[in-house]
Amino acid sequence: MWTNYHTHSSFCDGKSEMTDIITKAKALQVNSLGFSSHAPLPFESKWCMDQDAMDEYFDEIEQLSAIHHDIEIYKGLEVDYIPKEINPQQFTEFLDYTIGSIHFVEKFSDGRGWEIDGPHQSFLEGFEKIFDGNIKDVVVRYFELTREMVNNFPPTVVGHLDKIKIQNIENKFFDESDAWYQQEVVKTIEAIAASDCIVEVNTRGLYKKKCSTTYPSPWILSLILEKHIPITINSDAHHEDDLIACFPETAKLLNQLGFKQVSVLRDGQWRQHYFDEHGIT
Repeated sequence: MWTNYHTHSSFCDGKSEMTDIITKAKALQVNSLGFSSHAPLPFESKWCMDQDAMDEYFDEIEQLSAIHHDIEIYKGLEVDYIPKEINPQQFTEFLDYTIGSIHFVEKFSDGRGWEIDGPHQSFLEGFEKIFDGNIKDVVVRYFELTREMVNNFPPTVVGHLDKIKIQNIENKFFDESDAWYQQEVVKTIEAIAASDCIVEVNTRGLYKKKCSTTYPSPWILSLILEKHIPITINSDAHHEDDLIACFPETAKLLNQLGFKQVSVLRDGQWRQHYFDEHGIT
């Protein structure tokens, strides 16, 4: 079997209806599935769920869970951390789990949030206008925000930990071997280790061909293993066909790095299960 807890549907920027995702999940032997639409933001966003749709979202998950007894279906949200505006702890009473992610780093002078994983041209605009073209300051702030979230408003799962690298096309801004970059990552891993958070191994960059590695990179995964931080494999699916995209090769990589178990949400509890490239046992 496989599992996936980072799943976007038509309630946000996903392309598939929940019922179609469940049908596909069964065909792919995904026996534990979590929906995690982007939580509403306190400002307009084209990729987040509307506040008015929240009740319908929760109701539909509950109805589908009551109908489909041969797959465990869980209620989650991917929640942004933006200081003094939104954090993963705001939604926990309604959910089985949260995914906490950093999509915004600071704001433009007109109040617009700067998305670090949006179109590259938008990234370049904020890079120049907000940070005066200093990539170190950008990355340091990105990881600072991740640590603030983990320390003060910890989610169940930390989402796509190093996704800012999506903008580092052909290493034009930095190299992951740079001492300052590795220092920020190490501090962030230490903060996560002191929490109860799970780190997702996110395959979306691979199957969308945006990155050559998972989020996070293999060398970061080795640090996570050293700190005994639990992991779960997620696809960040935006279409039913994405549910287990690049899972076999990712599982194989994790085994090669030394991981033997992943976190699985079963019977309402996170448990450790053995896995290999053929699935989770």
